[in-house]
Amino acid sequence: MTSKTAIHLAALPFLLSLGGVAQAQESAGGGAPAATSAADDQSVEFSADSLEYDNQSSVVVAQGDVRMMREGNRLSASRVTWNRTTGEVRAEGNVTVTNPGGDTAYGDSIELTDSLKDGVVQNMLVVLAEGGRLAAVRGTRDNGVTTLDHAAYTPCAVVDVHGCPKEPTWKITAVRVVHDPVRKRISFTGARMEMFGLPLIPLPGLSAPTGSDGGSGLLVPDFRISRVNGFEFALPYYLKIAPNRDLTITPHVYSSVLPALEGTYRALTSTGAYQVSGMGTYSTRSSANMSATPVSEREFRGYIDASGRFQLDPLWTISGSTRLTTDRTFLRRYDVSRDDRLRSTIQAERIDRDSYFSLAGWAVQTLRAGAVQGQQPVALPEIDYRQRIDDPLLGGKLELQLNSLAIGRTAGQDTQRAFAGARWDLRRITPMGQEIVLTAYSRADVYHSDETLRTPTVAYRGDGGWQARAIAALAADVRWPLIGPAFGGTQRVTPRVQVVASPDIANLKIPNEDARAFDLEDSNLFALNRFAGYDRFEDGSRITYGLDYALSIPNIAIEANVGQSYRLTSKPSLFPDGTGLTSRTSDIVGRTSVRYRDFISLTHRYRLDKDNLAVRRNELDLTVGSRKTYAMLGYLRLNRDIGPAFEDLRDREELRIGARVAFARYWSVFGSTIVDLTNKDEDQTSLSDGFEPVRHRLGIAYEDDCVELGVTWKRDYEATGDARQGNTFLLRLAFKNLGR
Repeated sequence: MTSKTAIHLAALPFLLSLGGVAQAQESAGGGAPAATSAADDQSVEFSADSLEYDNQSSVVVAQGDVRMMREGNRLSASRVTWNRTTGEVRAEGNVTVTNPGGDTAYGDSIELTDSLKDGVVQNMLVVLAEGGRLAAVRGTRDNGVTTLDHAAYTPCAVVDVHGCPKEPTWKITAVRVVHDPVRKRISFTGARMEMFGLPLIPLPGLSAPTGSDGGSGLLVPDFRISRVNGFEFALPYYLKIAPNRDLTITPHVYSSVLPALEGTYRALTSTGAYQVSGMGTYSTRSSANMSATPVSEREFRGYIDASGRFQLDPLWTISGSTRLTTDRTFLRRYDVSRDDRLRSTIQAERIDRDSYFSLAGWAVQTLRAGAVQGQQPVALPEIDYRQRIDDPLLGGKLELQLNSLAIGRTAGQDTQRAFAGARWDLRRITPMGQEIVLTAYSRADVYHSDETLRTPTVAYRGDGGWQARAIAALAADVRWPLIGPAFGGTQRVTPRVQVVASPDIANLKIPNEDARAFDLEDSNLFALNRFAGYDRFEDGSRITYGLDYALSIPNIAIEANVGQSYRLTSKPSLFPDGTGLTSRTSDIVGRTSVRYRDFISLTHRYRLDKDNLAVRRNELDLTVGSRKTYAMLGYLRLNRDIGPAFEDLRDREELRIGARVAFARYWSVFGSTIVDLTNKDEDQTSLSDGFEPVRHRLGIAYEDDCVELGVTWKRDYEATGDARQGNTFLLRLAFKNLGR
């Protein structure tokens, strides 16, 4: 909070150091020249209606629209007087001073000593370039130290939309403000925060650094009330270690549990940046599979979240992230995150115009109730290399790929994989406008796995020991865009046909690590391999056909596509029942999107059963409104009728609703909710009765040009161990131009 105030106040000493003014006036002599200009650094340029010099009293007087400029600093006044005997310089009448940064000060008068470094400003008003204002009854400068008496600062507007004066939303007042350039600090005496004209928060001992680099200080506190932890008060402290390093320490004090300490360290280096965050406390812990009854004595609990990225040279990059927690309920109980899996990664990449190399590793920590941590994969190393080559014979592009992956588990199946592959693509446009893409793909795989019986899903195990596999595929993809006028705009109709042929592939002998979650949809309908990952490859021959449509008229854009595929071979499908590709004729998939200006956005994705057109996938995302007032609706239903053995493919139904309504110039109410509509007929493992709220949020907020204030009520309906269901109330206060 204090650091950003200092950025504005640091410009004030300039207002009391108008060096060079006296020298310019002395060189003017006794006449009244219109302008004077000199080349040395201590002189000024000025103009005035008249210039007088009294030899007896040694007084120089410039009158009438006096304007002076030196090194980008500008002064204007009705009258400027310099007494050479006493050394006093005085500017009077509509005094305005502007520095090179655009900050402008207004005053009734400015008095300076003959050194032009010390002086007094009466009834000073400073309008900062960023829009803030600072006023003081009196400002003085003595030996370089600037003192403001009875000062006030605000970044808020002081006039309404009609130009009439108004009280700023908030301001900081002080009996005295002292700027010491040697200490590079601005100190406040008797400081107080006022909001809506009411004295609100005393700020004893408030100080701020000068300069644009900011400095250390307290930030705005957070307040919340929750059923689990009681009343919470958090007061962040920002510590500026160096221009490129800082640390934020946040103590959290609770009424129902012991305090917690949170910290975030950030650093910017010559090659990149990194940050480390963490939080820790001592408390009892409950099992994620049981009620909130403690299962441990008081022990340390916490988490760490670190990430970084470094550009070693134009080609090489190193990045990594770590997310770890001591137990499965800490993040939810202390409202840090709702993630149920934490992933840690490390990666080195080299990217140039025609090649890509990656050496990576990753690990997963599960927070799901009932999941076994020993079953979670650890991948090290994961190597991927790709080289793109122009085909000198037939044209097109040839991409070569080498890939290797080793996955280990402490209580599960271990798998190692390596393959070499090549892909050739040729794109041509015919004289009639058809776009034709020919593709040839080949790959040779080697796998090794053990402890296969520890994988619960049989279809994912593969055979133990060493396995080899060869993959080949040919494809031809034809699109024919047809474009013409329609409805006062332009429409595009694009029929599309794709033929893919691949020999039989020994897929089931290979363990499946990266191709488990699959669902036929518009995004993968025309993919060469409709499985995600590398461990499964769709074999056989098929023809895929579809239609893309686009309509663009003023203020309205409509896009839609629909498609289906047919397998030419009678070999049983590798895809599980319910994924849309079990039969020779696939289900019908499509997507429709409608956009009206920036007011309405609608996207609908669907999958229809090929036999009876039953809806197997129904996904809707709708947004209506402006930036201040809007409503959002999201709905998802997966009706695949897949058995419980495939946990990655279970059915679910979910409703998401959110809205914000601005009911006054600065006020708004907002809310959102997520409802689980899944029942036991859709998922046998579901605990929902078909309408089970997951969580909701409701609040009211005030936001103007310089402050945000809001109260939010959140309720969580799901309980996991000591992260119990219940209400949370959050108070948010943020001062714009001062930070959080």
